[in-house]
Amino acid sequence: MSDIREICLKAFEDKFGTKPTMQEYAPGRVNIIGEHTDYNGGFVLPCAIKYGTCMVAKPNGTNTMRILAVDMNNDYDEFELASKIEKHPTKLWVNYLRGVSYQICEKFGDKVKGLDIAIKGDVPPGAGLSSSASLEVCFGHLVSNAFDLNIALMDIALMGQAAEAYIGMKCGIMDQAISANGTKNHAVRIDCKSYGLTQVAVPSNLEILIINSNIKHQLVGSEYNDRRESCEKAAKIIGVPLLRDATMEMLDACKDKMDDETYRRARHVITEDERVLEASKAFEAGDLKTLAKLMYASHISEKNDFEITVKETDAIVDIVKEALGEEYAAVRQTGGGFGGCVVAVVEPKNVEVVKNAINAKYQKISGIGATIFETQACDGATFTRL
Repeated sequence: MSDIREICLKAFEDKFGTKPTMQEYAPGRVNIIGEHTDYNGGFVLPCAIKYGTCMVAKPNGTNTMRILAVDMNNDYDEFELASKIEKHPTKLWVNYLRGVSYQICEKFGDKVKGLDIAIKGDVPPGAGLSSSASLEVCFGHLVSNAFDLNIALMDIALMGQAAEAYIGMKCGIMDQAISANGTKNHAVRIDCKSYGLTQVAVPSNLEILIINSNIKHQLVGSEYNDRRESCEKAAKIIGVPLLRDATMEMLDACKDKMDDETYRRARHVITEDERVLEASKAFEAGDLKTLAKLMYASHISEKNDFEITVKETDAIVDIVKEALGEEYAAVRQTGGGFGGCVVAVVEPKNVEVVKNAINAKYQKISGIGATIFETQACDGATFTRL
C-alpha cells in the first residue's frame, strides 16, 4: 500500500495545494468458493487481499465533494451533498461515490460536509477482484470517520451494495462485506442472509494464488442481472424467499414446473452453498485433497449450470490441474464471471510449479499472457489521521 499512498499524497498536494489530514484504505477480495450465492442469501468464503484503494482527504469547508481520480488520468469531479444526487452521465467511477454519498446524506443530513479527496488503487480493474467494492467501502469508511458518524462496517457494506444498484448492478453483499470486515490471516465465511461472519484461519501449509486471465469482465449489464432473475424465478416456483432456503429435493420436486436453464441456475446455487460449508472446514484444516475436489466441482458448476466461465479461465483451471494432479489442484474461476481471475490454493512448494505451467502454456491457448500474484489474507477498511 505504501506505493499508492505516496502517489496519492503527491497528487493531493498538486491538485489542492495543501496536505491531507486523513487517510483511508480498503482492500479488494478474492473468493475462495461460493459464487453467485450471496444475492441468494447463501454462504461465501472470501478473503481480503493485499491490493486495494487508498484515499487521502481533508475537509474543505463547503458542501461539495471534490474528488481526484489518479488512476483515471487525474480525472476530476465534484458534486454537492444531498439526499438525492444524480448520476454523472459519463464518469462511472464517481457514480460509485455518488451512490454512497446520497445514502449517508439521507441518514446524517448536515453532519456530512465536503471533502477534498485523492484516490489511487492497485486492484486490477475488470479482474473480478472487487475494485468497485473497495472504492465504495473506502469512501464510506472515510466519510464515517471524518465526521464521527460511527457507521457500522456492515452498514457501510450495505451502502456500497446499494450504490451498485444505483448504477445498475444488482449484486450481492459479499464484496463490500469482506472489504469492510477482512481479517489478517483469515478468510471470512459470510452468511449472506443473517450477515453473520465466521473467521476461517488460513493454514500455514497453504498459499493463495490469483491468476488473472486478463480477459476483462464488465458486470454492469444483462448477463449478471439475468442470472439473478433466474434465481429469483426458481425460488418463487419452489415457494421459498431465497434459494438459500431450498434443498435439492425441493428443487427436483419442482423441476417439471421450470425450464432447464432456470433449473440449472438454481442447482448451481443450492449445491454451491453446500460446497462452501464443506470447504470452510477443509480449508481451515489444511485438507487440500477435499478442498481441491470441492473447488473443482464449483468450477464445473459455474461452467455448466451457471454458464459464467470463458474459455480462457477454463484453460487456466485445466493447466493448473495438469501441473499439480487432480488431487492437489484446488482451483476454480473466482468472481462474478465472464472473464477475470482464477484462484488456486496450493502448497508453498507448488507456487512456482503453477507459475511455470501458466507461463509455458496459457499464451499459446489464449493469445495473451496471464498475470499471477500471491496474496495474504488482509485486514479490511482502515482509517488513519495524518
